[in-house]
Amino acid sequence: MYNFFIEKQSQENGYYKIEGDNFNHITMVLRMKVGERLLVSQDGKSNLCEIAEIFADHLTVRIIEENYLNSELPVDICLLQGLPKADKLELIIQKAVELGATEILPVETARSVVRIEEKKKKQKTERWQAIAEAGAKQSKRNVVPKVHAPLSFKQVLPLLKDFDLLLVPYENKNGMADTISALQEIKVGQRIGVFIGPEGGFEQGEIDTLLTLSNTRIVSLGKRILRTETASITALSMLMLHVESSFVK
Repeated sequence: MYNFFIEKQSQENGYYKIEGDNFNHITMVLRMKVGERLLVSQDGKSNLCEIAEIFADHLTVRIIEENYLNSELPVDICLLQGLPKADKLELIIQKAVELGATEILPVETARSVVRIEEKKKKQKTERWQAIAEAGAKQSKRNVVPKVHAPLSFKQVLPLLKDFDLLLVPYENKNGMADTISALQEIKVGQRIGVFIGPEGGFEQGEIDTLLTLSNTRIVSLGKRILRTETASITALSMLMLHVESSFVK
């Protein structure tokens, strides 16, 4: 079943008015007809709807069942991703959305090869946000995760104290024991940060700085060296598995 995100003002008397890109996608690409069902997501809720009427420039759908699907995790997850090379960030954003992240924040760390010019950040961020929306539609999310404009390591530091828990995959002599211990600290409703280094990882000075924060937990993703995009997917998968198995019935 297809999922579409629309603005709140589109709802009236049990019906949604769908126009613009969503209208074109439904009628021109999917070629859906009156009577077919779809999900409409708005304000963190997904309602089951049925196409009622199709007009020249819009269509209306009738709400059949409110709160039909809840695919969100009971914690908020922000992926802080050290800027990788080439188009790896696009893949990371797509998979982070599928795995339940609610925010993605690219970070320029000491070993980030990529440096995005200030004048290009807006355009890049808009593209990344479009990728997040497409991923949210595909994975039937209730919300579209927010992709932030890139920040430097120094700029992001003041924001890190707002997380209830900050997980940082890095060299860890205790291995998975510390990972399991950190995951067991998680409680429903918390805001969790997952900070992944770029190619080449974090510099020791960055790790030392992160360890001054009381909410930082250094964790392991296994004995193998992972690429940055693999590390992001692995860390989020571990987190999703723990949260789903512990708190979701």
